[in-house]
Amino acid sequence: MSFPPATTDHAPGLPLTFADVTAAAERLRGVAHRTPILTSRTLDRLFGCELLLKAENFQRSGAFKFRGAYNAIAMLTPAERAQGIVAFSSGNHAQAVALAAQLLGTRAVIVMPEDAPALKIEATRGYGAEVVLYDRYRDDRAAIAERIQHERGGQLIPPFDHLGVMAGQGTCGLEIALDGGRVDALVVCASGGGLLSGCAVAIKQLLPDCEVFGAEPEAGNDIQQSLAMGEIVAIDVPRTICDGLQTQAVGVRPWQIISREVAGILTTSDANVLEMMRLLFERLKIVVEPSGAAALAAVWTHRERFAGRRVAVTLSGGNIGVARFLELMR
Repeated sequence: MSFPPATTDHAPGLPLTFADVTAAAERLRGVAHRTPILTSRTLDRLFGCELLLKAENFQRSGAFKFRGAYNAIAMLTPAERAQGIVAFSSGNHAQAVALAAQLLGTRAVIVMPEDAPALKIEATRGYGAEVVLYDRYRDDRAAIAERIQHERGGQLIPPFDHLGVMAGQGTCGLEIALDGGRVDALVVCASGGGLLSGCAVAIKQLLPDCEVFGAEPEAGNDIQQSLAMGEIVAIDVPRTICDGLQTQAVGVRPWQIISREVAGILTTSDANVLEMMRLLFERLKIVVEPSGAAALAAVWTHRERFAGRRVAVTLSGGNIGVARFLELMR
């Protein structure tokens, strides 16, 4: 992968730079998949715009999270990696950290909610990680992870508020800019903000006129509220089928970028998420999990805004079991 020269950053003063993203891309070269951009004339006609679907459901471990997890762990020194990795996640970051730790020759302990999809828990264990379960509606996952780190040692790799993670996620936006041609708008699912902030840095450097939007479920619109208030707003754990988007507040470092570089947050209903999962399955023959369909659902909900434009959308993950997929489609 070759990168256009960037003598100056698009927006100086941000905690993450374009150089950080390109350095992450070099670490990921030959390790992460350069996922395809899918198109569909049928979807273009239905939406009234030209869609570029970045298929991160085809990424290693089934979601974009592998990019950030691998980059963050690869940045550690050999001595630091030897201490092991501690992380917390609703599922996709857990699998990504477990796989990255395995590839880089270290061990991982992952704190996961007990109601996380069984497929994600089993896959995390399958990659060799130890899983510690907690109640997402009662317990503090970060506090549990910090306690484990204190008792056992290890390097903490959080799911979004970490510059190495953010840089890795930004390679998704970098590939969109390099492979997608003209992009008028980019819509990215938003939970803790790692993917959204990383992609914003990459895309705005190479395509400065591209508008960047985040997508959240209606029940979990903490970033939308934060932009309206001008400061980080925390909410209760949202009740949504998008298990990967149940974060209560955006990360501090991602917020510093999102508050400056993102044009807005678009919300969508669980019903529209389900409809997009069905549409992608029937028309493109691909499976995405609810969180993975949230950005496309947001474009559908607000399609008048994007009429006639060329819109890139992240399909962020495909980690869903057959039984759960069939249950939702019914």
